[in-house]
Amino acid sequence: MAKKADVVHIHLPFPLADVAALLSGYKGRIVVSWHSDVVKQKKLMLVYKPFMRWLLKRADAVIVATEGHVKGSEYLPEFSKKCRVVPYGLWPEDYTSVERKPVLTDRAADKSAVKVFFSGRLVYYKGIDVLLRAFSKTSGCELFISGEGDLEQELKSYAAENGLADRVHFLGFLSEKELRQAYMDCDIFVLPSVARSEAFGIVQIEAMACGKPVINTDLPSGVPYVSLDGKTGITVPPSDEKALAEAINTLVSDKELRESCGRAAAERVSSEFHEKEVIKRLYSVLSERRAGK
Repeated sequence: MAKKADVVHIHLPFPLADVAALLSGYKGRIVVSWHSDVVKQKKLMLVYKPFMRWLLKRADAVIVATEGHVKGSEYLPEFSKKCRVVPYGLWPEDYTSVERKPVLTDRAADKSAVKVFFSGRLVYYKGIDVLLRAFSKTSGCELFISGEGDLEQELKSYAAENGLADRVHFLGFLSEKELRQAYMDCDIFVLPSVARSEAFGIVQIEAMACGKPVINTDLPSGVPYVSLDGKTGITVPPSDEKALAEAINTLVSDKELRESCGRAAAERVSSEFHEKEVIKRLYSVLSERRAGK
């Protein structure tokens, strides 16, 4: 099938794809979508790196979700001339049309508290431990954590042992519908990731589509290119619990700021991350490669 194709589109990192492209003998055009550097698996990179660099050299174009994917990468800067930005996208209507339910408010100890929401796997690079430490320095708000992962019990124990049990709510796994309802019910979304394993943070555009301000971190990745500091939310240094607490307190205490950032966030999703526009940009890159441009 590949030999009959005008363009083969490969998603990386995925070692088997590199090897397949090398061994197949395919001579046509190749477009690579680069999702993230391999960050943690250093031993794997000793074997994988030569194949990866071969495919990046071989590729006619490299698609990245943000400029930050290139600037923050150990491998892409030398191939920057062939990089094209095509962000990840969604259909905002899928989120804004969901049946409204107070899925977070119903769980809150103080129904008048500002609702801060996190959604994601409970793993090291998400920075939820930093978020919990920061939350002990906040007031007027409650935190809702959706997701499962290796650190779940450790995080729950920390919250219980540090007087946060009444203000921090672990929701576990939420269905797609419940998750969208949670986005609509929250007041602030926070993505406190601490490592560039967090390459984009699709949860950001999910919250933004629902008109919510985002607090994210200034990682050397695509994260701060999604929600913009001072426009659609607040960006803080990674692993800085003091700055994170200050950002939360700032948005908690200023409803007008929350609402203005939320409006800007929804507008940014509509103009930059709407799936119909993303598809057009992707087809544009593929068409260029097909035509040999």
